[in-house]
Amino acid sequence: MICNAAKASLSRSGKRGQRTVVRLTAMLCAAAFVAPFPAAAETAPSPALTKKTSGQPQTDLRRKVIIDDDGFALMQLMLLGAPDVDVIGITSVTGGSWANRVTAQALKGLERAGRTDVPVAVGATYPLVNSEALTDKWEALYGKLTWKGAWMRQWVEPTKQSTPAYHGPEDAVDLPGGNPTTHPVQESAARFLIDMVHKYPGEVTIVAAGPMTNLALAQRLDPQFASLAKELVYMGGSFNPHQVIDNRSAEEFAREFANSPRREFNIRFDPEAASIVSRSPWRRITVIPVDPSTATQLTPSLRERLAQGAGPEVGASIRAQEEGFPLWDEIAAGVWLDPKIVTKHEQLYVDFDTQFGPSYGDTLSWREHYQPGVGEQKADVILAIDPQRLYALIAQTVATFGKPPAKP
Repeated sequence: MICNAAKASLSRSGKRGQRTVVRLTAMLCAAAFVAPFPAAAETAPSPALTKKTSGQPQTDLRRKVIIDDDGFALMQLMLLGAPDVDVIGITSVTGGSWANRVTAQALKGLERAGRTDVPVAVGATYPLVNSEALTDKWEALYGKLTWKGAWMRQWVEPTKQSTPAYHGPEDAVDLPGGNPTTHPVQESAARFLIDMVHKYPGEVTIVAAGPMTNLALAQRLDPQFASLAKELVYMGGSFNPHQVIDNRSAEEFAREFANSPRREFNIRFDPEAASIVSRSPWRRITVIPVDPSTATQLTPSLRERLAQGAGPEVGASIRAQEEGFPLWDEIAAGVWLDPKIVTKHEQLYVDFDTQFGPSYGDTLSWREHYQPGVGEQKADVILAIDPQRLYALIAQTVATFGKPPAKP
């Protein structure tokens, strides 16, 4: 509904994209999920990492996290497999795929992992302002984008990575290996996020690895949302990445930043949402940009190593993942699980360009004293990590699914 309103507004806005942004921002609270929703499904706490006190119920000591993402892969398995982490929900969002397809992928992934206790909430289908038609117009004015996610029909030039199948936002979902038998909760992702930070104030980390549409909607619906979360860790943005690995896949992924070092897909897909989120009053923000990912890659040997330790069903899903990709999202999970993997970081004020011009969606950053002071927040920007330590952490966490269930 939000994006149908956005489309109508855009069609009337003429050449002034900035007026559209203002109009859409004003519409968010009125247009987004205003109907009441049922309460989120309760999840039973795991017996792991609980503390008994005399005469009192057990206390769960695990760190609470919600995963907001446009897919389901190793990052989700890392957090699900970490013994000191309680994944209290997964929210889907359109990015690499449409939200309905991402929701099905998450449900199916949880079924394979034996974690159907984790609720999944359906997120935003469309960005706040950006659209496929606007992106086509932008490309006609300023040049082709390397990757367009759900709007991708073909690569601009020959590429080792497979060409994704093109779907519409409401096309029927037919996943390889069959669709899930479980269902999402009835709440929207934005409402689910709001409910969880109110239920556990100061305890919930949000790990976001797709466009930040859901988070922006939650913040506009509830101005307390960001301040009630414990922290935000997100994969998005780009500062000054360079190709590190010398092979064809790494060279082809470098196309995205070789001539546009401040552009990154998650932010470029919904720049307005990213700017809203970057200006929200989080207690702590950790940014995982493209920069550290260029030293990582899902090689055939790493993929097989992870699959062998993960058990038959989860291992088969890992083997089905395409090789050659940087481990963008896995770095986000890894930094949160083990900050010692970080080898270089910097405190910066971060925002994103929302003007419809050649730099639309680009990352903006300032050191202390240079920021414009219009709401941008200071963030810990991760610039480099130890790849081998990350690989070991992924192997350790996904190996949880290869172990026999613990006895009650």
